Amino acid sequence: MVARAYTVAFEGVEAHQVEVQCALTPGLPAFSIVGLPDKAVSEARDRVRSALASMAIALPSKRITINLSPADLPKEGSHFDLPIAVALLAAIGIIPEDASESTVSLGELSLDGSLVGVTGALPAAMSAAEEDRTLLCPAVSSPEAAWVAATQVIGAATLADVVRHYSGQSPLKPSEPGEVHNPKNARDLRDVKGQERAKRALEIAAAGRHHLFMVGAPGSGKSMLAARLPTILPPLSPAEALETSMIHSIAGLLDQGGISRSRPFREPHHTASMAAIVGGGRRASPGEISLAHNGVLFMDEMPEFSRPVLETLRQPIETGQVMIARANAHVTYPCKFMLIAAANPCRCGHMFDPAQACARVPDCGQDYLDRLSGPLLDRLDLRIEVPPVSFQDLDLPNDGDTSETVAARVSAAQARQTARFGHDDPTIRVNADVHGQQLEEIATPDAEGRSLLSHVAERFGLSARGYHRVLRVARTIADLDQSDTVRRPHLAEAISFRLSSAQDI
Repeated sequence: MVARAYTVAFEGVEAHQVEVQCALTPGLPAFSIVGLPDKAVSEARDRVRSALASMAIALPSKRITINLSPADLPKEGSHFDLPIAVALLAAIGIIPEDASESTVSLGELSLDGSLVGVTGALPAAMSAAEEDRTLLCPAVSSPEAAWVAATQVIGAATLADVVRHYSGQSPLKPSEPGEVHNPKNARDLRDVKGQERAKRALEIAAAGRHHLFMVGAPGSGKSMLAARLPTILPPLSPAEALETSMIHSIAGLLDQGGISRSRPFREPHHTASMAAIVGGGRRASPGEISLAHNGVLFMDEMPEFSRPVLETLRQPIETGQVMIARANAHVTYPCKFMLIAAANPCRCGHMFDPAQACARVPDCGQDYLDRLSGPLLDRLDLRIEVPPVSFQDLDLPNDGDTSETVAARVSAAQARQTARFGHDDPTIRVNADVHGQQLEEIATPDAEGRSLLSHVAERFGLSARGYHRVLRVARTIADLDQSDTVRRPHLAEAISFRLSSAQDI
């Protein structure tokens, strides 16, 4: 007799169904696991045996064989403990076989039978919904999995709770979706003294998810501006929250009993490796660009990042996804993020400061910013110079709009984009996602604007990519202006941000 249970094996954000088969055959007592398990899966037999012993359940004096099918799919992780235990309990008749076959389970067992939270509960719930099965998982992981309304999620604290549930002694209630409410950000855009042009660039970038490059002397407020960007971004929509949480679930970042509607803000250090930024490692884990999906990736001191790391950003910025190729798998992660990059104008940072002359001007700045290749800079929509703020200006009272006021304008602009694009193509949500014919339809300027754009393209040698990025930024500026058409002032402002960088001065 063979008893069956079901679980999942992860490949990127996808969860593949795995059938756990348990056979009890005559012979010398043994407990073996086959089906390409890794070390953590092979050790499950000892955790399962100890957990059953803590419940006073004795294993039969037979040969126990656990097969994880399909056998050619690598099985990694400790979440196979619970499905192996469920299949074994069904084989020895403690829980009904039909109950184990109608459930997708995952969870790590402690030696005393308690269930430990595992990563990937949300993708597992999506897979269970596709197969029309119930998901059984540890209680601490159930609030995130319950966001998948198409399947029933059962959260158990111990293996004994699982037995009582399926035997009918004490059925468990279906889990409810949990949401993490992050504390309100005390930072406000109004805290930044001056820098009105930089604040305007942040607003445009937030409204259309455009990439921004800031160049300025140390202490001019680049990091301060970037830290306040999350305060003007709208919360994640339900679809975006589910997408983002799928990646965070695989990475093990959902450990607070639910998912968050706040947009991710990732700020890796410049010493980060390529695998940390793009993704990779033994298990092809998501990198910072994928963890920033639907959010912000802030790269401070961008020229200090290694050249190979920076060049690998070019394709993800353009396509919104990254493929991690390994000998035994090709894993694709989404990575539609807003890149906010900051840099000093030169190594010492004072190239434009008249009070602190640099003996190597202009070679100092040229050598420093040349670490950023032209094709990479061509993919950054907005480029601004952030001048230093004098100490006299710091004594002035706060002026300008608050983050709440700017956030209202950003939300209104994104609402116009949502109404424009509708839900026909879920891959297009903001102006930065538009390409080809659709871009021409929504961002074709008036006659005066077309004349201006043609003149600038010839005068400054805009590439085809730069030309289209100017149109997208102009469309976002028009949305902030509540205009149905792209006019000359919108294009003029978009062009001014395109040409405003230390390398153009």
